[in-house]
Amino acid sequence: PLELMGEPGEQRSKHPFVQHRMPPMTEAVARRALLRFVSSRCCYGSRVAGELAIQCLRQAGTYRYRLETFSESRLSEWVFEPFTKPRAAGPPGDAPMDLWDMEVVSPPFFQGRTWRCRLPHSALVRDCHRCHGHGRSKCRVCHGAGRTRCVTCKGSRRRLKQQKRCQLCSGTGRKRCNTCSGRGSKTCATCQGEKKLQHFKQLVITWKNDVFEFVSEHHLNFPGEILSKVSGERIFKDENVMVYPIIDFPEPEISLASQRAIAEHSAALAMSSRIRRQRQTIELIPITEVHYQYSGKPYLYYIYGLENKVYALDYPERCCCSCTII
Repeated sequence: PLELMGEPGEQRSKHPFVQHRMPPMTEAVARRALLRFVSSRCCYGSRVAGELAIQCLRQAGTYRYRLETFSESRLSEWVFEPFTKPRAAGPPGDAPMDLWDMEVVSPPFFQGRTWRCRLPHSALVRDCHRCHGHGRSKCRVCHGAGRTRCVTCKGSRRRLKQQKRCQLCSGTGRKRCNTCSGRGSKTCATCQGEKKLQHFKQLVITWKNDVFEFVSEHHLNFPGEILSKVSGERIFKDENVMVYPIIDFPEPEISLASQRAIAEHSAALAMSSRIRRQRQTIELIPITEVHYQYSGKPYLYYIYGLENKVYALDYPERCCCSCTII
């Protein structure tokens, strides 16, 4: 809604961002993280992790921006059911209401869900289109004849080898259809024998949570996509019916990502949905570069996220190369 957008000078979120420090990393914590990492890999030896000599710990960090947009979309579809209650649907007295006039209880914010309900004043009763109002439909096995070819003599009326009259079909070559019990027709599966169908409009409401995520450049020698699997320290949160782009964040990439995310979500949802709630957050993901020596050679590994996950590109004690290193 336009009234939520405010004045032009208020259309950006400007907040005093406080400088956050990353939790300190010690040699003991770095070694435990590596031991936990190698113990989860079948072909990584733990001896190196216990004997290596840590040279230095270089702490860095990167920011993760996330925008969540909780939206609601509505559509109607015609459905039908067997008409079993003559008084259930009379002629519609009022015009069907607008889809957005229907009051419903929405789920908790940022949780996707789909809900269906019948629109009032939309029911119509018609003859079943499958059986044309007869309540029964022609059997597809015997095509309405009530009898099918005998499976023993294959319609020849005699046993093929003995040349005697087939006892199963009494020499007629045909037997009663088991599907329809010889009646030639079955209860209509569409109207369930009621002969009429009640057609009505069904409202389908979909609540969806769209997520935009961006991780700033870290300039380190490991893949940035693994950072999406860990958590960081939340340093900023903004939640409202609609949020505005962040400006003047110490990392310019985050401000640009905020502007792009809000514009993309607004453009994607403007025509088909209504935005119910938005939430944007910034997390500081700690990364520690651990330099160590083993057998006189230099190596390094990375510890990232609050979970102290490890990425070891060139771990010196590996018996095979079938395991992943992440």
